[in-house]
Amino acid sequence: MILYHGSNTKVVDIDLSKCRPYKDFGQGFYVTNIHEQAAQMARRVVHLYGGSPWISAFDFDASAFSSVDVNTLIFDEPNKDCALFVLNNRNKRFKDIRNALCNHDNKYDIVAGPVANDDIAYLLRTFSSGLIDIDSLVRSLDYKSLTSQHSFHTERALNYIRPVEG
Repeated sequence: MILYHGSNTKVVDIDLSKCRPYKDFGQGFYVTNIHEQAAQMARRVVHLYGGSPWISAFDFDASAFSSVDVNTLIFDEPNKDCALFVLNNRNKRFKDIRNALCNHDNKYDIVAGPVANDDIAYLLRTFSSGLIDIDSLVRSLDYKSLTSQHSFHTERALNYIRPVEG
């Protein structure tokens, strides 16, 4: 499976220490199987940090999802667990790292699932403030423009992804 990473520079060697914490699925290297989504991310990164948009392609060995050596988590659709997982990972104050719905400790080598558009941050704040309940949050996610993301959190996970030349 080919996955894409949009940035302001070509990525060949993935350095997990350079990845930002408190992202949807935790600190890790994020890619998508949707080329246009990667292109949009590249434009966004260039707007924020300068440089030129670049889309790096990677070949992902999906056998990782069935390997007993790799701990993976897949969300097929937005649901309560997916919403709580994103909420917990984005929350700098969330301390229950043993919780299965948190990846601050990189318990999951690879996570895959949907990501909502930029309105998700507003929805998460609304939920965190107690203005909507978890069911309303999940229903709202269903109506957003969903895309796809895969995140790689450990060196073990990086064994399943290789840059594509070209």
